[in-house]
Amino acid sequence: MTFENILVENSQLVTTITINRPQKLNALNKATIAELSQALSHCKSDSNTRAIILTGSGEKSFVAGADISEFSSFNAEQGAELAAVGQSSLFDLAENLNKPIIAAVNGFALGGGLELAMSCHIRIASSHAKLGLPEVTLGLIPGYGGTQRLSQLVGRGKANEMIFSAGMLSAADALQWGLVNHVVESSELMNKAMELALKIAGNSPMAIAAAIRSVNAGFQAQRPGFSAEIKEFGELFGTADFKEGVGAFLEKRKPQF
Repeated sequence: MTFENILVENSQLVTTITINRPQKLNALNKATIAELSQALSHCKSDSNTRAIILTGSGEKSFVAGADISEFSSFNAEQGAELAAVGQSSLFDLAENLNKPIIAAVNGFALGGGLELAMSCHIRIASSHAKLGLPEVTLGLIPGYGGTQRLSQLVGRGKANEMIFSAGMLSAADALQWGLVNHVVESSELMNKAMELALKIAGNSPMAIAAAIRSVNAGFQAQRPGFSAEIKEFGELFGTADFKEGVGAFLEKRKPQF
């Protein structure tokens, strides 16, 4: 498989997928989401893959967010479709994949970037990483399951604080909050991720897949929340706040809500 926006490498039963849009701080656009979906779908049935590491190119950014220029002119219907298609084709696919995915967060993980990391099964962050959901500054809410998975990981109160304030967490705070599993120096990030991936790869693939299904089953009762998020996310595209928030972002100014 050849891709334009990601790099894929396999070694010792571990597949490493690198989002490779450094000029855009690895921001997620439709093409990148489609390529990630294709790569993960291949890993699902690939006998040479028992664990997956997902990271971003360079040391500055894991994924800095969604490519806002792609949806700045969307209406409510298009916004809801954007959320629904992305969630089902990538974020839900990742969460329910039969192979564990380790997110190696090598820098900024904001908006869609943090939502992608949260859809992975394990998160390891470099010590300089920053994590946040700034969507309310755009007149939106976190999409792609962000409101739901953040609440599951850190609890409702901390999720509310993080979403409402649009603040960024340091890697150390993210570890304390339970948002990431480990924090290491940048130079050790991929080594730590590979060490854990190799440990997983040595265990029973069938048992690991069953464990993923079993752990995820405990959260299935909350699935209506994902549908509510898509509905609310889409409706915000028809508001004046969305137009002001996205316009201010593209014009590099502070929004006036």
